[in-house]
Amino acid sequence: MAIARPVRALALAALFILIFCFYNIFQPSDGVHDSSSLKSKADFHGTFERDPNLDLTGEPAGNLVRTSDAYAPGKAGTARIPATLLALVRNEELAGMLQSMEDLERTWNHRFNYPWTFFNDVPFTAEFKRKTSAATKAECRYEVIPKEHWEKPSWINDDLFAESVKILEENDIQYAGMLSYHQMCRWNSGLFYKHPALADIQYYWRVEPKVHFFCDVDYDVFRYMQDNNKTYGFTISLYDAPQSIPSLWPETTKFLAEHPEYLHENRADGWLTDKARRPVHNEMANGYSTCHFWTNFEIADMNFWRSPVYEEYFNHLDRAGGFFYERWGDAPVHSIALGLFEDKNKIHWFRDIGYQHIPFFNCPNSPKCRGCEAGRLTDGEQWLRKEDCRPNWFKYAHMD
Repeated sequence: MAIARPVRALALAALFILIFCFYNIFQPSDGVHDSSSLKSKADFHGTFERDPNLDLTGEPAGNLVRTSDAYAPGKAGTARIPATLLALVRNEELAGMLQSMEDLERTWNHRFNYPWTFFNDVPFTAEFKRKTSAATKAECRYEVIPKEHWEKPSWINDDLFAESVKILEENDIQYAGMLSYHQMCRWNSGLFYKHPALADIQYYWRVEPKVHFFCDVDYDVFRYMQDNNKTYGFTISLYDAPQSIPSLWPETTKFLAEHPEYLHENRADGWLTDKARRPVHNEMANGYSTCHFWTNFEIADMNFWRSPVYEEYFNHLDRAGGFFYERWGDAPVHSIALGLFEDKNKIHWFRDIGYQHIPFFNCPNSPKCRGCEAGRLTDGEQWLRKEDCRPNWFKYAHMD
């Protein structure tokens, strides 16, 4: 049945109003804050502190479990807890995935043989399965993401998405026009842990293609998380591009207004709201510092994501549409939730795990590390040093 002309006119007017609102959120205020100002002195009021990774790094305090025959591959590995190495990867990223596997197997997993779980939005090829399974003695699992978890949700307006992409691209936001990137960010934020293959898994270590691990780790990191009551572990903390998330913090404050009881009494909200070190970032992100844990490396307890608090928070954000109308990433979403709803003492800096995801490093000063210069943050341009948000984490939380 045809839609009446007045109704069509109203719908079109509503669409243009929405586009206008998004444009006004994204555009720089009074022409002062644009992409160039984010690299200027106006947006960095801090100092380049001495990197704590220059200090001799040992293993973390607390109970540490070493390898034994009980970690043998297969059913003999009775010491392993419900945990997995987790990778979202495409068939064409096989070479990069094998590189990451080789590093992590050499430095850690050959001792503990935790399973690898690979996710893709299409079936894995026989070649991918053959070569990845040959790279480890541990079990490999190959899973396809359900369409309802991957496809753009029904409430996202295609026309508004297309217009929003144009605005993001005008602001030089990377991957703005790549639908699969928006889908990936949404899945990593609030859907991956709902996959049936992870139903009996509590902990995961996220591993991406083309990353490097430099240091031998001689203890079971999953047991460390469990035995020391840790929820989340990271190596690198950075600032995000504020033009990619202008409404994320306003939407978060809306959620908090409805649920102030969800705030943890020992939260790290100062880390999330600091405006002294990067004032332009804070202003362009409407009150959010943009500090986040770089989630291409994360070791975490999925019980936090599965909690009613996080589930309600994610659903609120999901309905707001920012995973598509902006470029909300899983890094700021996870980090904001952890900073507000979790005890900051349950978040751990794995300073002893040497790691690189181009262009940033976590490089400990340890005889167990090879191929990584102690204290090195980046091999890119010097202005990238301003992107390090660890100093604020150490200021508002801790260094453990």
